[in-house]
Amino acid sequence: MPTPIVTHPTVAQRENRTGLGLLLMASAVFFFTLIDTSAKWLATAGFATLQIVFLRYSIHFAISLAMFLPREGRRALRSNAPRRQLLRSTMLFVSTALNFAALHYLPITVTITILFAGPIAITLLAIPILGERVGPHRIGAVIVGFSGVLVVMQPWGTGFHPAMLLSLSAMLCASLYFILTRMLAGVDSNATAQIWSSGVGAICLAPFVVSLWQWPTDPIGWLPFVLIGVFGAVGHNFVTNAHRMADASILAPMMYVQMIFAALVSILVFGTWPTLWTFLGGLIIAGAGLYVWHRERRNAGDL
Repeated sequence: MPTPIVTHPTVAQRENRTGLGLLLMASAVFFFTLIDTSAKWLATAGFATLQIVFLRYSIHFAISLAMFLPREGRRALRSNAPRRQLLRSTMLFVSTALNFAALHYLPITVTITILFAGPIAITLLAIPILGERVGPHRIGAVIVGFSGVLVVMQPWGTGFHPAMLLSLSAMLCASLYFILTRMLAGVDSNATAQIWSSGVGAICLAPFVVSLWQWPTDPIGWLPFVLIGVFGAVGHNFVTNAHRMADASILAPMMYVQMIFAALVSILVFGTWPTLWTFLGGLIIAGAGLYVWHRERRNAGDL
């Protein structure tokens, strides 16, 4: 017999509170937009990608330690599934690094629109990882969704930029992160999830940022410099709790709310309007993702 997992006494068990889960997920994607906005601002100001990623994770890590260690002690550092937790944290770290690198070259609306294909990718990845069966309707939606990605990227035209491949890779890593988050719901506490997900990136990058380090040169620059990690801590705390309240398949469509947030930020902060191709591709991706969600909820597993 396999050895049963002994859960931490402070691990919050899964609950069936869909409404609250959706609200938490919508709040999370708002803070994710603020993370990307801060990263884009810092990249435009000339900060190196590695330093931006380090800021994102080191501040998040410090906040997590300050929040959870006084209350839970060293037991907050221990995971009941350390390999899976390490893989989850690594996927988040790699996704962030790829996305921030892409933001050096692409408008925020383009990078986020490509990330919208995440729910579509989750549908495919759930087959080998979660053992789910996927019928022809969802396979068709996956094909349509990735056609929307092609509309945004336009690999056949002059609008294509190689950095879009970074965004595509970031989307795949983020999809794995969300699947692993659901797999770990009820296994590790929120404290453990937050400390690991922020600590892996901070510790891995610490030796490499010393030679790249620079400080903001104006008062406004200090805001994204400090807040990027705060936004990360708040956003991923919402994600962890949202996946405890509702299934990943229910929460996934809430990512599309970020289309509105990204467009507003792009216009108001960076003075960049979404292109027609970005808008059309985003609609195709969102439509396909919402169709997948509708089929899963209506059929309740009847493929």
